[in-house]
Amino acid sequence: MENKAHALIAGLFTVALLIAALFGVMWFNSDRVERIPYEIATKLSVPGLNPQADVRYRGLDAGKVDAITFDPKSPGQILIKIKINPDTPMTQSTFATLGYQGVTGIAYIQLDDDGSKPLKLDSSKQHLARIELRPSLFDNLQTKGALILSRANEMVDKLNGLLDPENQKTMVKAFSDVSKTVNEYQGIPQQLQPTLKQLPALTGQLNQALASVTALSNNMMMLSKNLNTLTNSLQGPDGAVANLAGAVQNIGSVANGVEYDTLPRFNVLTTEARSSMRNLNQTMDHFNQQPQSILFGSKPLPPGPGEAGFVAPGK
Repeated sequence: MENKAHALIAGLFTVALLIAALFGVMWFNSDRVERIPYEIATKLSVPGLNPQADVRYRGLDAGKVDAITFDPKSPGQILIKIKINPDTPMTQSTFATLGYQGVTGIAYIQLDDDGSKPLKLDSSKQHLARIELRPSLFDNLQTKGALILSRANEMVDKLNGLLDPENQKTMVKAFSDVSKTVNEYQGIPQQLQPTLKQLPALTGQLNQALASVTALSNNMMMLSKNLNTLTNSLQGPDGAVANLAGAVQNIGSVANGVEYDTLPRFNVLTTEARSSMRNLNQTMDHFNQQPQSILFGSKPLPPGPGEAGFVAPGK
């Protein structure tokens, strides 16, 4: 009996020790931090996300996933209840995405903030604040994967249509035509070779022509400068144009003097010269009629009418 009693006591002690150890482990592992509850409502799939999954705010531990349930009020919508540490900066522009740990496929909630509404987001058990769950990179790839595959199929169909037998014949013919054209153009460099040989001489001539043009331009510039200098000297205050104007004025004065002073005198002299010539002509006529008058003097003129000794003709 004593052996049985000892065995029973030992068994009860062992069970009590196991229960105490279990409670100790549970007590040490229990989370005694008071967290704020939030709720995420989404119609996206959440593969790999389980209760007690991590919630991180830009990579830092911020809380845990409390429960994942279906929304009875909205078919197809999933409600994810999370608990966040009180020091996490939750605002009205905070959103959530689904992240994955390595290649294990275990998902967690990644919180981030775009800063559009920096007001604090208040939440409580009675009034749970909802956070938007945006598509993750995997969701975007999954959504756009079908579109990418569809476009790839369309491209393959177009390539198949492009490579049908008729198009293949057309492309082969086009390549053949291009090859013929290339062969024809291969003779062009040989034809151009004489012209290319003359290019250095032509370049030298062009350089000489440019040098001549440059020299002519310089001479024209010098001529233009000289003409400008000559024009300035002619048009200056003491220039030839001003002197010519003064000479013209002097000539006008002389002409006026000749017109008003010399010409009347010249007219008188001309009249006297005419009288002298007339007298000389009369003298010469008289000498021609009576040459003896040179020796004996000229006969007196017969008396005229009314003078003594006048005899009328015919008596």
